[in-house]
This record gives sequence, C-alpha cells and structure tokens, in this order.
Amino acid sequence: MSTVMKRLSNILIKSKKIKKLQFECVEIKNNLSTQATAIEYKVNVDGVDINYVKTGSGEHAVLLLPGMMGTIWTDFKPQIDNLNKEKLTIIAWDPPGYGKSKPPNRTFPKNFHRRDATWACNFMKTLGFDKFSLIGWSDGGITSLILAATYPENVRKIIVTATHTYITPQEMALYEISKDLSTWSERVRRSLITIYGEKYLQDTLSSWIDARRFIVENNNGDICKGDLSKIKSQTLIVHGKKDIIIPIEHPHYIKANIKNSKLKIFNDGRHNAHLKYADEFNALANNFLINEEDKKL
Repeated sequence: MSTVMKRLSNILIKSKKIKKLQFECVEIKNNLSTQATAIEYKVNVDGVDINYVKTGSGEHAVLLLPGMMGTIWTDFKPQIDNLNKEKLTIIAWDPPGYGKSKPPNRTFPKNFHRRDATWACNFMKTLGFDKFSLIGWSDGGITSLILAATYPENVRKIIVTATHTYITPQEMALYEISKDLSTWSERVRRSLITIYGEKYLQDTLSSWIDARRFIVENNNGDICKGDLSKIKSQTLIVHGKKDIIIPIEHPHYIKANIKNSKLKIFNDGRHNAHLKYADEFNALANNFLINEEDKKL
C-alpha cells in the first residue's frame, strides 16, 4: 500500500468510520429475513449454470442485480415480494460465482463489470426477454449502467441505487481496511460465512479489492464514466445521503452525465436505502417502471 493510502487508512480508523462501515454491513445483510418466497431455477448461459428466481406475470420484465458478495435474497427480498406482479415479471439472479451460481468461483479480471453486463444480457435473452428493465444495487448498478450503454436496444429503463462510476482514494482506503475480516462485525461476518464459507469469502473479497486497486492505479479510478453519455434509457438514481461506502457525490455525477435521468435522495438513508425504506423504494420503482411513459433520447 502506498504512503498516501496508509495515511488515509489511519485517518479513517481514528475517525471511527470503520465502525460505521461495519454497522452498514450489518444492516445490509441482517435487516430482513432471507427465507425464500419464490421458486428458484437454474439455466445454462454461456456454459455457466445461473441460479435465479422469477415471479409475476406482467409483460414488462425487470432484472434485479445484487451487489458485491450479494445474492437474490440478501439484496432484493422486499422487491421480489412486493413489486407489482401484475404489471411486471420480476427476475433476480445470483451473478456467476455468487450465491448458488457456483461453480464457477467468482473472478475479477480487469473487464469483469463488462463481462457481467454481457452475461446478464445473454441471461435475459436465454429466458426469452429481448427487452427488459434493470434494478441494480452497488456493483449491480455498475453492471446495469454498462449493460444499458452497451446494449441500448435491449434496455427499457434503469434504476440504480448506491452506485458509482469511479473510485476515489478515500474510498480505496476503506476497501483496503475491510480486506481484513477481523475488522468486520461478528454478525455480518457470520452471515456471509454461512453462505460462502470463510475461505471463499476471504479469497473473493481479497480478489475484489485487488480489482478495485487495479482500477485506481491503472485507470485513475475510472470504472465506467465514459458509458454514461451512451445511455439512452430513462434512468432513476436512488441514493442514501448518509452512505459512507458510496458517498453522495456519486449519484450527482451520474445524474449530471445521463441526460434522461432523475435523482431521488433518502436523507436518512445509508448504503441499503432500498432495503431500509423498502416500501417507499418499491412505490418509486413501480411508478417509474409502470406509470411513466417510456422515453428514449
């Protein structure tokens, strides 16, 4: 780690931000039951058996994309249960290497977000949906933005929550600290170990942080800034004002660079605003996806 990164890490530790990060992680993974309420299926896409759920009978298909180490149920249970199932067909996947979409193990080549976007698009086409909308959380939001920019003919609308398109040095410092599982709260560590096992969790987390560091060191922190101007679909950006994992500058940057977009801030929300304020988020999503006329630039 560079001298600058070490100094930033020390500053963050002294300011007790790591405790806040632990608290957010606990909220993210433990503030709701993860008991399944819809049937899970598997489908082979590009040689990988992908685990997913599908519920609802509407003509408008919506894919839910989890965040880092996330799964269908940890990241989107309130949306699977309560989005409008008459107007929408709701699909949520475990991205390859996460949840029950294993094997393969999760990998993070330098283009992994673009790989995931292609995987997600091919997954929806395999299920018979050539046109669909996206709801992506955190890393899943990055995948959603890239998918919409790369395959505009397939995307109707986008909702991204707690998402960024670049990494700041301060954010990278937080990632470096979180690489040590002993800094995590016991509850969140135990929750994820139950899903993945300790070795897989540690190895995957370390690889994800290494991939983030590569972006910072080799691409000036730019994940997908250049994709935003290519997005033609209507986009709703949702963010918690108190999110310390993805600070508040990021949704404003996304809003400024996607012409056909609007922003909703939850003033007391953190990284998991779509879970903490699930009823309000679902109402926003239903209205945006169903009631607002499809418009493209």
